[in-house]
Amino acid sequence: MDGFSPEKAEIPLDAPGRRRLPVLLRRAWYGLNQAFRRRIAGMGLTPDQFTVIRTLLEGEPDGLTQKALANAMSSDPNTIASLLERMEANGLVQRRPHEKDRRANRVELRAVAKEKYEAIRNEAVGLQSHVLEQLPEAEREKFLKQLETIAKACRNLSNPQR
Repeated sequence: MDGFSPEKAEIPLDAPGRRRLPVLLRRAWYGLNQAFRRRIAGMGLTPDQFTVIRTLLEGEPDGLTQKALANAMSSDPNTIASLLERMEANGLVQRRPHEKDRRANRVELRAVAKEKYEAIRNEAVGLQSHVLEQLPEAEREKFLKQLETIAKACRNLSNPQR
């Protein structure tokens, strides 16, 4: 089933013998998420919490709004609100009213979140490296660029007003 053949061009995209984008994307995400979850078990963070912390560290110095965080993580606001509630209860983040928009909150990291991030970061980098090493070195960046193109197309379909 490797490679493209002219016969496959005539088979519908959802035929059992074809590679299917939704199945492959889900399998890749789920496998990566579960492997990361196992690697950091006992370290006091979930993969989603790690992603929140990384996103906040890479964001604006005075914190991101919950909406900006949801956008950056490609998540919905309700999921982010629930995640932040648990993180706030665990002392990882604090939410404070936005200085200009009374309806918004800024999310800031607490020192303990930064410490946990640093302790887990090497696991995340190692896992990503291991997965990408399955491709020839010359193709890794190209693959990531193509995956980014697919991700943007999917995001545009889910948010047509963008």
